[in-house]
Amino acid sequence: MTKGIQWPRIYIYYQEQTIMADRMTRLQRHLCMSHIRSKDTKPEVAVRKGLFAAGFRYRLNVSALPGTPDIVLKKYNTAIFVNGCFWHGHSGCRHFVMPQTNRQFWQDKIERNIRRDAAVKTRLEALGWKVIVLWECELNTSARRKVTMGRLLASLKDNEAEYCAEQGRRKVLKALRRRENDEKKMRKGALEAEIHNRYDIPRKIVLDSENPALTDLCDF
Repeated sequence: MTKGIQWPRIYIYYQEQTIMADRMTRLQRHLCMSHIRSKDTKPEVAVRKGLFAAGFRYRLNVSALPGTPDIVLKKYNTAIFVNGCFWHGHSGCRHFVMPQTNRQFWQDKIERNIRRDAAVKTRLEALGWKVIVLWECELNTSARRKVTMGRLLASLKDNEAEYCAEQGRRKVLKALRRRENDEKKMRKGALEAEIHNRYDIPRKIVLDSENPALTDLCDF
C-alpha cells in the first residue's frame, strides 16, 4: 500500500431480523398457546390494582361497548385495553416474535387482530369514548409499571376535565332547548286563548284541529 494515501473506509450495516427457532412441536405449541388467558391476565390485574389504589372505580369487560374493553371508567369517559405484545402485534417490541412453527397461521391471525383493534378503536371514538391502550411490556417490571401508571392517571385526569366540560356544554344546550319549548308552548297557549276569546269555535272542531292524523289528511 502506498504511504500517504488514506483509503476510504466502507461501512456496511445489516438490518437484523428477529428469528426465533421454535423448539416445540406443533402440538406442544398449540397447547402452550391455548392455555394463555384472555381475561384477568397479570398485566391487567396490575392495572386494576393501581387504579383502585389511586381511588378510581371502574367496570370490567363491558360487552355493551365495541371490542369489550378490559376496563371502563364511565366518569372519565375512558375505555382501557391491556394488550399482550404477542397477540396484538406490538411493533418494535422484543416480546413480539413470530413462531417458526406454522408461521403463516400465526401471521394471519395477528394481522387480523391488529385490523380488529384498529376498527374497535375507531368505533369507540365515534361514540365519544377516549381509548387508552397499555402494552404488556410497559407493565412487566415495577419501574416500568410505575411510569406507565403515572401516564395513565394523568390521561384520566385530562379526560375527566374534557368530559366534564362537554357535559357542561350539553347541559347548557339542553336548558336552552327546554326554555325554547316552554316559550313555544306559552305562545301557543296565548294564541289559542285569544282565538277562543274572539270567536266561538265548537269544541269538536278544536279537537279535530289538534288531531295530527286529520291535519295530515287536510294537506292532500
